[in-house]
Amino acid sequence: MPPDLRWRRATPVYVARVAQFHFSPDTYLNTIREEVPAYDELQAAVADAADGVAVDRILDLGAGTGETTRAVLSRHPSAAVVLLDESPAMLARATARLPDDRVEQVIVGDLLGALPTDRFDLVVSALAVHHLAPPDKRTLFDRVRSTLRPGGRFVLGDVVVPDDPADAVAPLSPGYDRPDRLDDQRRWLEATGFTVSVPWRWKDLAVLRADAPTGTDRSRPGPRGPGGQPS
Repeated sequence: MPPDLRWRRATPVYVARVAQFHFSPDTYLNTIREEVPAYDELQAAVADAADGVAVDRILDLGAGTGETTRAVLSRHPSAAVVLLDESPAMLARATARLPDDRVEQVIVGDLLGALPTDRFDLVVSALAVHHLAPPDKRTLFDRVRSTLRPGGRFVLGDVVVPDDPADAVAPLSPGYDRPDRLDDQRRWLEATGFTVSVPWRWKDLAVLRADAPTGTDRSRPGPRGPGGQPS
């Protein structure tokens, strides 16, 4: 059988820092539903937040077994999808579950590496970004903003540090899971130029919807002034 030319490996892959090494594709869904009681509600909320915008191309960051992509494709069934995850095994399971004609590219890489340079209408991520430290989250949000077309949308569904410690439900591993407060992540997204809302929240889970401005294309730098600063 000829190789699937949609697959590529990003370099480098920081497996030790953000890998889903403790998950198996065969047991992932059962495990995550046990650990995160509102997992299915989170995925539905991500799909809801992805609705209401015209979408031709989707980038799923930390795509795992494709559960988020499946939910979002239910709202945008004609869109093409690029999947990014550090685990080839998880990506293989995702591509087996998704409509073959919807998967444009499969990238073995992680959230700390460069994102695809082509443009997307929608970027989604569920239960992946909380593995990043605060500076890396801010860097990722800036990269997401740059890969979106004007008027595009980023939907983030993830674990957050709750206001009430009693609402901390998701089991976390020190040094591996690094959730931040919801208001901090909202502020970091707004600092990149997004308009941000929170359409869903339950205990220590939240969905953020971040819309890029309609008239600004960050892939095309503006004129530079003295010292190389934007004029």
